[in-house]
Amino acid sequence: MGQLDLYESYIQNDRQRELLALAGELADAFAERAEEHDREGSFPFENFNDLKKKGYGKLTVPKEYGGEGISLYEMVMLQERLATGDAATALSIGWHLGGLMELSESRLWDEAQFQALCEAVVTEHALVNRAASEPATGSPTRGGLPETKATETDNGFELTGRKSFTSMAKVLDYSLVLARIGDTGKKGFFLVDHALDGVSIEDTWDVIAMKGTGSEDLVLDHVSLPPSAMVEGDERGGDIPKAWLLHIPACYLGVAVAARNYAIEFARNYSPNSLPGPIKEVPEVQRKIGEMELELFQARQILYSVADKWVKEPDKRKGMGPELSAVKHIVTNGAARIVDIAMRIVGARSLYRSNPMQRYYRDVRAGLHNPPMDDMVISLLSKRALDGK
Repeated sequence: MGQLDLYESYIQNDRQRELLALAGELADAFAERAEEHDREGSFPFENFNDLKKKGYGKLTVPKEYGGEGISLYEMVMLQERLATGDAATALSIGWHLGGLMELSESRLWDEAQFQALCEAVVTEHALVNRAASEPATGSPTRGGLPETKATETDNGFELTGRKSFTSMAKVLDYSLVLARIGDTGKKGFFLVDHALDGVSIEDTWDVIAMKGTGSEDLVLDHVSLPPSAMVEGDERGGDIPKAWLLHIPACYLGVAVAARNYAIEFARNYSPNSLPGPIKEVPEVQRKIGEMELELFQARQILYSVADKWVKEPDKRKGMGPELSAVKHIVTNGAARIVDIAMRIVGARSLYRSNPMQRYYRDVRAGLHNPPMDDMVISLLSKRALDGK
């Protein structure tokens, strides 16, 4: 079963088929460069040039502002396919796509400001990401007050601080920076143009997985901002769960699909002289492939069914937080198991630096450290069960 067959049962219309073909074209190009960028720890600038040329960054911009207005269901499908080529690039652009989707659905901003950002994305291929993580606070989902500080001035705000894990930092045009507001104990998000004085990127991304995300530190040194730069306050998001974060499990599922595809091709073609034919005839190899397929089926069914529910039943969105969190836990852990099984099929050859399997193994582990964390998901599900809600 090839990759097209893997997606066929999830394609709902011709538009999705065309979009998936676009993601596939990009993924195949990225796959040719992935090994080099992983080995060198370099940032894949050419991948982002390709994304811009194809208009990928405007897919979640609403149609009234020149985008495609794709749905959550469509986004996770495209992101899964893109990640089969290069997971780091897929995760990075996923933050951009997901962030714009959140803004489009919530309309938290002043509409003129949102329109201006959308137009920059559509006409100038601008890239944007949220910058919330800091060394002192850990994951922003745990609620720590940021050390980055926005001090009120006569002309607006002055922003000073440092943000970590800023994916695709070197190609970002804008960041949505989470900062504490003076000494009020409140916090807000500030739209920061990277062309402003005092904004710089410090190379700190020295990791063993997802090297190509280039998640460097964003340094803000007395950056002057107008009052309108504070686009979101403490009320951000209200009680609507962040479904757009499904781009995360979609990405790691793409890694698993790539590993699965490699292992199956290996089993079809590898014929050691100790056997009369390829290892696909060995019962234990067949069992492992069956285990991979079962894990993949479970993960994809939960991912796509919940995304589809979000799209088709908007009246139920407020209560979908536990479901969305469960998807992330199930899919990312399932993806890690798929890659582990795939490595067992390929054997010691998977440990060569020239073999993509070792990259898949490292990259898929990173999903465990993206939000929401496993312990928070389990706690949320337990609370819902005990409260009877």
